[in-house]
Amino acid sequence: MFLFLTVVQALITILLVVVILIQKSEGGGLGVGGSPSGFMSARGAADFMTRMTQVLGGLFVALSIILAALAVKSSTGETVDDSLNRAVPTAPVSAPADPLGKTQPSATPSSAAPAAPLDPLAGAAKK
Repeated sequence: MFLFLTVVQALITILLVVVILIQKSEGGGLGVGGSPSGFMSARGAADFMTRMTQVLGGLFVALSIILAALAVKSSTGETVDDSLNRAVPTAPVSAPADPLGKTQPSATPSSAAPAAPLDPLAGAAKK
């Protein structure tokens, strides 16, 4: 049902875009000439295109609300998807090599600062 309504909304969207692009900016609508009275006169075409835009816009909004309600109903929200686990293995940090060949004094474990986690959101999925 959700897929069907999504396809219907896509078709309505395409029709709405076409109807809007066909209209003249001055409100002439279609720009079709003809007799002053009748359906396809400039004024009759403008009225038809305005009404069609209103109907298609209303259908688009209604289908958007229905699709949002169906999406909320189909999602249970009971489990958290942790497929994007951001755990990054931490490797020991070594001193950079000295290009001149001089040895650097090694830091003792007591003076070394604890390594900050690389990913600030690593524990967010576990809460």
